[in-house]
Amino acid sequence: MNILVLANKIPYPPRDGGALATYNMIVGLAMAGAQVTLLAMRTPKHPGILGWEVEVGMQKSIEIKAVDVNTRISPVKALANLLFSDKPYNAERFVSREYGIALEHFLTQKHYDMVQLEGLYLTPYIGLIRERFGGPIALRAHNVEWEIWQRASENQSNPIKRWYFSSLAKRIRVMEKEALRQIDWLIPITARDAQMLQQMGYQGKVFVSQVGYNLSLAADDEVSSDFEHPSIFHLGGLDWLPNQEGVIWFLKHCWPLVLAKFPSARFYVAGRNAPRWLVKQMLHHPNVTYCGEVSSAIQFMQSKGIMVVPILTGSGMRVKIVEGMALGKAIVSTTIGAEGIDAQHGKQLHIADSPDDFVNAIETLLHSKQSIVEMGTNAKAYAHTNFDNQTLTAHLLKFYAHNLQK
Repeated sequence: MNILVLANKIPYPPRDGGALATYNMIVGLAMAGAQVTLLAMRTPKHPGILGWEVEVGMQKSIEIKAVDVNTRISPVKALANLLFSDKPYNAERFVSREYGIALEHFLTQKHYDMVQLEGLYLTPYIGLIRERFGGPIALRAHNVEWEIWQRASENQSNPIKRWYFSSLAKRIRVMEKEALRQIDWLIPITARDAQMLQQMGYQGKVFVSQVGYNLSLAADDEVSSDFEHPSIFHLGGLDWLPNQEGVIWFLKHCWPLVLAKFPSARFYVAGRNAPRWLVKQMLHHPNVTYCGEVSSAIQFMQSKGIMVVPILTGSGMRVKIVEGMALGKAIVSTTIGAEGIDAQHGKQLHIADSPDDFVNAIETLLHSKQSIVEMGTNAKAYAHTNFDNQTLTAHLLKFYAHNLQK
């Protein structure tokens, strides 16, 4: 089966959740027997690295093409969009003449059985695809996009930002509903997202395909106790609004309470593209280390104790939790952070939504390394049962093959 995958970033190196989700999907489909062509945008925010299909030994089954797209935020264009357009500015930044030309070239020069869109911001190209391609289009919905901005609006104290986020959420919701009418197959990452998107009007075929993880990267059977103690960490893209909000909330409401009980504890924050104001706020707190973008997420996580995911807004599935569980990390997350992961609270991870509950969960784990190792062991077993990327993508490919025959 020949699949053309469209993505708004080069997913290598897979250092953020979205990149990891796309990278694992492409590799998984190729390993399951598909021929995959990736047409990705190379943006200032995500310049990426090409040639990784050779690095992973899959050059015979994966072809990659990147198109430069300037997605930098322009205040002038943002204002013009707000005043004269009904489209979300988020999406308009990914509309590119050059990318459209490259897409048209691929569709006319090679036969594909289907086209897979990696997220909502590729849907503006559906019209062009329909002009040149008669096969099915699948939308892999990484989340319910409008919900991210609606939640951000509800949690925003600044009235101007609250209004803007609410306006953006409404525009994105309209865009999502329109996209759902144009696609053939919907591939959400969680069952909850599938239900929400169906409630928005989607009536076609749905196949829930959770984000997988390459379990060979976490092959050791036993979870090691060779990590810094007492230590807590957060890992994620720090240019993403939900991560920024979550880190600030944790530092303001939870970290002082943790330090009052464990004065020697340290909190490590790692992630790419942190704005200066966020770094300044982080370093204002005691016993906090800002690590920036780490060279190896796996080594970083394995060197620290407890992973915290204090997400207050967002939608979809936190890919970093999938990775953390696969690596045997003890995790404390909000309910929103753990959406799409049907793990048992108190056994495979802790769910906490208030500062007191968050601190209590951390306290339970920090009392001994053994508590951290035990939860990490349970998390790892859960991940190996539920998040094997090869198994998940093979099931998706079977769904595609079955419906292509009809």
